[in-house]
Amino acid sequence: MRGNTRNWLALAVAIAVPMAIGGFGSISTARAVPTWYQRIEKPSWTPPSWVFGPVWTILYILMGTAAWIVWKAGSKRREVQAAELLFAAQLALNGIWTPVFFGQRAFGTALGIIVALWGLIVATMTRFYRIRPAAGLLLAPYLIWVSYASTLNAGFWWLNREER
Repeated sequence: MRGNTRNWLALAVAIAVPMAIGGFGSISTARAVPTWYQRIEKPSWTPPSWVFGPVWTILYILMGTAAWIVWKAGSKRREVQAAELLFAAQLALNGIWTPVFFGQRAFGTALGIIVALWGLIVATMTRFYRIRPAAGLLLAPYLIWVSYASTLNAGFWWLNREER
């Protein structure tokens, strides 16, 4: 029973960490959406604002679950530690992107961050997949969404480049 409780607690923490980082980012988003975000030009493929919350919630749950699966493979193993480090790095970039895009309105800088994030997600997926294929596959929706978000970011930068 004790080991099972530890596993469930570890899963809860693994999901809570990305959710907390997403919550931090949502502060700048919540401030921007009803103000300047409504007035700027948006790419034609921009989804309604309400889509982002549910999508990111699902992605954070998948990310945390993937990290937990890898952690269960043996956190003392060198390859697991390397994969966890990549996961932490991509999570940090994920957390930085939102305040840069929405808080600072620095679309060009945000584009550089999201491109780096995309690369770290690919690296993390690859490492996770080598350790536990299911963990790598759980990050596929995240990669797809960040690919789409990258095109949105580039579109925002292009359409609003004269404002800066």
